[in-house]
Amino acid sequence: MTDLRVGLIGYGVAGAFFHAPLIAATPGLRLSAVVTGNPGRAAEASSRYGARVVPDAAELWDSVDLVVVASPNRTHVPLTEAALKAGLPVVVDKPLSATARQARGLIDLARERGRMLTVFQNRRWDGDFLTIERLAAAGELGTVHRLESRFERWRPVPKGGWRELGGAEEVGGLLYDLGSHLVDQALRLLGPVTSVYAEADVRRSGVASDDDTFIALTHAGGARSHLWASAVASRLGPRFRVLGSRAGYVKHGLDVQEDRLRAGLAPGSAGFGDDPEDRWGVLGTDEAGRRIRTEPGDYLAFYRSVASALREGAPPPVDPEEVVAALTVLEAARRSATEGAVVTL
Repeated sequence: MTDLRVGLIGYGVAGAFFHAPLIAATPGLRLSAVVTGNPGRAAEASSRYGARVVPDAAELWDSVDLVVVASPNRTHVPLTEAALKAGLPVVVDKPLSATARQARGLIDLARERGRMLTVFQNRRWDGDFLTIERLAAAGELGTVHRLESRFERWRPVPKGGWRELGGAEEVGGLLYDLGSHLVDQALRLLGPVTSVYAEADVRRSGVASDDDTFIALTHAGGARSHLWASAVASRLGPRFRVLGSRAGYVKHGLDVQEDRLRAGLAPGSAGFGDDPEDRWGVLGTDEAGRRIRTEPGDYLAFYRSVASALREGAPPPVDPEEVVAALTVLEAARRSATEGAVVTL
């Protein structure tokens, strides 16, 4: 069958390091066009992928079969809306939007036009999270009553850019950046949320958006999630600590796939998603714990599912209704951090 032609809007970090190599490595997909106004990025996209480079997204609509939106967060809603109105299925990098209401509008439009809409929640395919899902499904943890999850880094000097320097209109800051992943994983593992408490601080000089954030969730089933996202963590905590009625699981270190993508390794190559043995997590108790092999990370699974959805009518890899639920939590977290109060959903 002829490959589906993919148009990628944006060739910054998300586009160049995540979407472009994953699209190129997925059977049935071809990166045919890239939207960027940066000459250096344009040259790289053209030489590496043979993609046609255009300066404006409107030039894609008549020449591609799928649109991927990986541009700055504030542009996600208008670009997704324009692509859907042009009759094209869309993949959007997280966050889909700033509000659940905006997301609902895009879902309604996609249904009206009969087109796929899905969101790149790639951290569902982190090896450590896949391991936790496997352990929970197998009953190894018993009843999970607490999830602790962290995306922490030590970046005392700001990198600059809209994520750090822009205000709320940019949908920047860690609450919507890394928080989109943290909340999504918590909902996947422990289900709906009934109350939210959050703290969002700006610790570094010259930064306009939150760079040190904490979210506490109470789930409908009684479990609790404590979630951290920070750029100023001088000592890193465990990536995951999951406590259950039978055992706990503790895992240090981030999933390896991002670093390997940034290093230029080909997704799908031998060992691409494999975690080194010295970074495997520990399952059990302090008295009796054992190292557990980390499941291979598999970001390619997202785009394989996209291809199946478009070719065979399979469900999209991420149901946008689940994204609405996560955005509802993030909105409540923003309100909680502003008011200093617990928000009930």
